[in-house]
Amino acid sequence: MQIVVAPDSYKGSVSAIGVADAMERGIHKVFPQATVRKIPIADGGEGTVEPMVSATGGVIRYAEVTGPLGERHKAHWGILGDGKTAVIEMAAASGLPLVPKDKLDPRNATSCGTGELILAALDAGMRRIIIGIGGSATNDGGAGMARALGIRFLDAGGQELPPGGGALAQLARIDMQGLDPRLAESELIVACDVDNPLCGPRGASAVFGPQKGATPEIVAELDGKLAHFASIAKQATGRDVAEFPGAGAAGGLGAGLMFFTPAKLRPGVEIVLEAVGFAEVVKDARFVITGEGRTDFQTAYGKAPVGVAKVAKTFGVPVFCLSGGLGQGANDVLAQGIDAVMSICDRPLSLEECMRDGATLIESGAERLCRILKAAPTLL
Repeated sequence: MQIVVAPDSYKGSVSAIGVADAMERGIHKVFPQATVRKIPIADGGEGTVEPMVSATGGVIRYAEVTGPLGERHKAHWGILGDGKTAVIEMAAASGLPLVPKDKLDPRNATSCGTGELILAALDAGMRRIIIGIGGSATNDGGAGMARALGIRFLDAGGQELPPGGGALAQLARIDMQGLDPRLAESELIVACDVDNPLCGPRGASAVFGPQKGATPEIVAELDGKLAHFASIAKQATGRDVAEFPGAGAAGGLGAGLMFFTPAKLRPGVEIVLEAVGFAEVVKDARFVITGEGRTDFQTAYGKAPVGVAKVAKTFGVPVFCLSGGLGQGANDVLAQGIDAVMSICDRPLSLEECMRDGATLIESGAERLCRILKAAPTLL
């Protein structure tokens, strides 16, 4: 009997690989002879690189890059098992966890390090690059990323703008002449799990700015500056992408990638599942266990467990979602191909306890789920 486990990470507690390992241990307590295929996954945010590299037999690489506030640090990226595809996660270079809470201010944060990771992949000979753009600290429209790739952002006096979204109001001209020519012969696939436009009430600043430290006044300021940036970028590139779904992802990095590179945005989980060959693995499975840190109404809009279920259901394979917690609307996923949802919590627990004991609780939860499934044929 083959069982597939395809979980996302339980963020802040257990990595996707750790979740898959814990699920496997729980399964083997009930089905010791089962073959467990572990396909840890992600949807483009923090933790995207490691499961994709692991599932394909690839390698992790490191590059020194510019952090969100200009500090230098080492960020990881990966080469998939085909030896031809790079995978990058913005969070590793320009992510929110890299900024101390007392220094959060999206007006100052730059996406430059993400551009430097793209350069590292190009330097390594990669011409197919998957970029996960969740978990950003930035709100600069991808200007920092583009600057790292050779583009110049100039004020009315011809001087380079300082980094960060706060400076975009002074943008007068974009000089594209220095753009790295290797991008023209490259395929950039952007893993994006939101459909927000660049500006407006659903835009980058309004929706994601507050979690990065923006007050209502700063949100309004940044939204206006991104609108100005989009107008100048449209003149420079001939592309009008500000209203494109996902343009507002990662502080507008979605828009920046579409303005200045040949990037195409796609739902993150679809990209990940294709890259790891999930369909080929799942077609012979007896059932699938997926999961995430918290399942609620947002999951039904295309997060990792639903992406897993959509592929599994094309082969008629049952899918069960085992998550850290269940929130409002968790049962919405039942209309998206998931057969049942349950929490790893077997008793009243604080969030701190759940985070601390995540792996143990996941293992126990997988065991409980499998005991139910083992008994089910005798009950029907």
